[in-house]
Amino acid sequence: MKLLTWNIQWGRGADGRVDLARIASHIRRLGELDVICLQEVTSGYAELDGNDGADQFAAIEQLFPEYAALSGFAMDCAGSDGSDGGGRRKRFGNMLLSRHPVRQAFRHLLPWPSDPHAPNMQRLALEANIDTPQGLLRISTTHLEYYSMMQRAAQIARLRELHVEAVMHAREPGPGKATDGPFSGALRAAPAILCGDCNFKPDSVSRVQLLQFIDAVTPPYRDAWNVLHPGTMHTPTVGLYDKKQWPGEPFTFDYFFVSEDLLPRLRTMTVDTLSDASDHQPLMLELA
Repeated sequence: MKLLTWNIQWGRGADGRVDLARIASHIRRLGELDVICLQEVTSGYAELDGNDGADQFAAIEQLFPEYAALSGFAMDCAGSDGSDGGGRRKRFGNMLLSRHPVRQAFRHLLPWPSDPHAPNMQRLALEANIDTPQGLLRISTTHLEYYSMMQRAAQIARLRELHVEAVMHAREPGPGKATDGPFSGALRAAPAILCGDCNFKPDSVSRVQLLQFIDAVTPPYRDAWNVLHPGTMHTPTVGLYDKKQWPGEPFTFDYFFVSEDLLPRLRTMTVDTLSDASDHQPLMLELA
C-alpha cells in the first residue's frame, strides 16, 4: 500500500505559476498510489499569489476521477465582497483521495485559541477510515499552525486526544446496527497514520510533544522516517527550489507518523526531491 502527502501551496510552483495539472502530473509520475493527502488547497482566495480563486477542490477531484475524494475546509468564509458571491465561498484546507472505500470520514477543526501576538488561522485534521485489503486503516492529514507556537501546541494535544478517542471507538464501537442510521456506531480503526505539513522541524519540542507516550492501551505515534532510516537526518521537504520564500538551507516540515502497531508493516519512505511544482516536496510511504 502506497501513500503520498504533499503541501501543494495551491498549485504554486517555484516559478510562481499556479498549475494544478502540473501537480497532478508530478503525482502520477510517482507511480500508482493508494492514498493521496494534500494540504493548502483553496477555493475563492484570489488574493493568494498567482491564484485565480478557482475551486481547486473540485478541480483536483476531476483530475483524479479514479479516487474517492474528501475535502476538508479549515477556513470557510464569505466572499471578498462580504457576501457568498453567488454561492462561491472562500475556502482553504486539505484533501484526501483514496482508491479504496472510505467507510467513515471526519473533519476535525483543531483548537484555535486567541493569540494576538502572531498571524494565525483555523486549522483542520481530515480523517478517513479506509477499507484496505489489509483491513481498516485510519489516515489523517493535517496542516498545523506556523506562527503561533501556543496554538500549535494546543493542536497537537488535540490530535493526541483524537487518537485516543479513535482507538477506544475501534475497541468498543457501540451497540448500533447498520439499520440504525446515524446511530449505527463508529467505523474507526486503531492502526493510524498521521501525515502532512506540521510546521515544525525534527528537533522541535512540538515533535517531542506529538510522540510522547499516551497510555497503556493507545499505541503512541512514531516518526516513520526515524523507524526506517535510523540515525539518518530526514531528507529536507521545504526550500529546495523556492529560494524567494525560503532563502536559507532546506529543512523538514512534512512527516508521516504511524501508530506503533503499524511498525511491522513499514516498508519504505522517500522524499521526491525532483518536483518544483510547490515550495514543499512530496513524501511517499509504503506499507508491506
